[in-house]
Amino acid sequence: MENNIPSFYRKILVTGGAGFIGSHFISRLLKKESIKIYNLDKLTYASNTSFIDNEIIQNKSLKDKNYKLIRIDLKDSKKVKETIKDIDPDCIINFAAESHVDRSIDNPEIFIESNILGTFNLLEAARIHWRNLPYQRAEKFIFHHISTDEVFGSLGQNGKFSENTAYDPRSPYSASKASSDHLVSSWFHTYDLPTLITNCSNNYGPWQFPEKLIPLVILKALKNQSIPIYGDGKNIRDWLFVSDHIDALMLVLSKAKRGTKYCIGGNNEITNLNLVKLICSILNELNPNDKPYEDLISFVDDRPGHDMRYSIDFSCIKRDFGWVPKTDIYTGIRNTVKWYMKNSDWCNSVLERSKYQLGRIGEI
Repeated sequence: MENNIPSFYRKILVTGGAGFIGSHFISRLLKKESIKIYNLDKLTYASNTSFIDNEIIQNKSLKDKNYKLIRIDLKDSKKVKETIKDIDPDCIINFAAESHVDRSIDNPEIFIESNILGTFNLLEAARIHWRNLPYQRAEKFIFHHISTDEVFGSLGQNGKFSENTAYDPRSPYSASKASSDHLVSSWFHTYDLPTLITNCSNNYGPWQFPEKLIPLVILKALKNQSIPIYGDGKNIRDWLFVSDHIDALMLVLSKAKRGTKYCIGGNNEITNLNLVKLICSILNELNPNDKPYEDLISFVDDRPGHDMRYSIDFSCIKRDFGWVPKTDIYTGIRNTVKWYMKNSDWCNSVLERSKYQLGRIGEI
C-alpha cells in the first residue's frame, strides 16, 4: 500500500522503533523522503536495527536527512521531556513496550515500569509539547498508541473482540498494556490530548525476535530440536502479517478521528498445534529432512493463565477506511519460513547478542 501519511506530518517521533512492528513501520515511513523520523528506543535484548539499516543502505542519503536513532529509556521522565522538546514532533507513534508474555511471568516489574510508567512519562511529555504548539500544528497533532488484543482476555468457542469489548487481561504483560491503554484514553478525556488507540492481533513476519512462537518453531525445526507446544495445542490465535498491520496503521494515522480506537485483526484463526504443523509441512517441502519435522513436536505443561482464544472483529476499520488483511495464513507463513531460512546469519547473531538459546521462559 502506498505511504499515505499526510504532508503536514514533517517530523514523526516513533518510540520502540527498533522492535519488530516499529521497525516495519519506520521502513515504510522511509519511503517518503519529506518526513524526518526520530526513533526513540532503549535497545533491549529484543531490539534490532538491522531492518532499518538495510533500508538506509539502499539510499545512503537517508541517514542524516531523514532518520535519527536516539537511545532512551522512557522511565526517565526528565530525559523524555527534554528529548520531545528538542525534536518538536508533529505526531508521536508509541510502539514501545515489553511484549513477551512468558517473560512477564518471570519478571513482571519490568513490564510495569516500561509499559505503564513509560507510557505515563510519554503522555505527560506529549501533553506539554502539544499545549505549546502553535494553533495550526496543535490542531493536527496526534498521539497514536499501539496496543494488543490480549488486553481483552480470553474468548470461548464463539465471539470476537471489538472496540466495545470490556478489558479483562490475564497476564502481567496484558495487564500492563491494558493499563497503558487506559492512561492514553484518560489523557484524551481529561486533558483533551488528541489520541488514537489501535489493538492488533498476533503479528508475524520477517525480522521478528526468535523467542516469538513462529520464528521459534522455524529455528528449532531447522536446528532439529524438539518443538514444544503448551498444553494440548488447542489455543487459538488470530494471526496478522506485519505488512498488513502497517497498512492499517497508516490509514488510521492519516484518517481517524481523534479519540477513537480501532481493532486490527488478521482474519487467520488457527490453533497453535495446527500452526506448528503448517510450519513443519512447509519446511518438509522447502528443506527436506530425514524425518518429517512433525516428529519434533512435543507437548509440555501449559503456560500459567494461558488464554484460550483470540479473534478480532475488524469491521470498524473496514467500514471506515476499506482496510482488510491481504495475507492469508499459508502465504504469510510460507514467506516467513523462507525468510528465516535465508537469514540464518542474522538469527544466529541475534541469539548470540541476546543470550537467548531458544529455551522456555515463564515457568512457575
